[in-house]
Amino acid sequence: MSAVRIAPSILAADLGRLGDEVRAAEAAGADWIHVDVMDGHFVPNITFGPAVAAAVRRATELPVDVHLMIERPDAFLEAFADAGAHVITVHQETCPHLHRTLERIRELGVRPGVTVNPATPVDTLADVVPLVDLILIMSVNPGFGGQAFIPGSLDRIRRVGALVASHGRAGVEVEVDGGVDAGNARALVEAGTTVLVAGSAVFRHPDGVSAGVQALRDAAAGH
Repeated sequence: MSAVRIAPSILAADLGRLGDEVRAAEAAGADWIHVDVMDGHFVPNITFGPAVAAAVRRATELPVDVHLMIERPDAFLEAFADAGAHVITVHQETCPHLHRTLERIRELGVRPGVTVNPATPVDTLADVVPLVDLILIMSVNPGFGGQAFIPGSLDRIRRVGALVASHGRAGVEVEVDGGVDAGNARALVEAGTTVLVAGSAVFRHPDGVSAGVQALRDAAAGH
């Protein structure tokens, strides 16, 4: 299996130094930059809009991975595509016409992703696996950074991997977001994760961003 991708989440970054934080993550060897968008309705927090995604895009050559935790994602797809998103992931729970939403993301020239909350059965994604480039498993209840990883997420990751394989979609990324750190990175990779989203473990690592990225990389590889 190829090396896992590390996608630091700016939710835990020093926003007063956002450009510097993003550049530090890139210099440290991160693969993507993850932007968690929250609207205060679908989740109990408000974070970033398209302008912040655009600022991240200007600060880095890395792919910008936008995760829309919002009630009306269809209204904002074009704005985030224009902001430079490489991946836009929407929640199954917020999209009454999920097939249409995912097709629209691809029409905009962006890689479409879909995600599910911890209590949503992963089997609900079966009919859209052919439409996505990424499936994101939430391993905490979304809304805030720094939460503890839900252990049952490992089995959900394995089931998503089986779902992807059953559709012959070997290139679909399996991303995990929530409570990811050096302590569970190896187990996540062994379960089938290909993209690790980590906020606090990178941007709030006691020895700095570079050490945070390296610790995740080493742990994921079993070192």
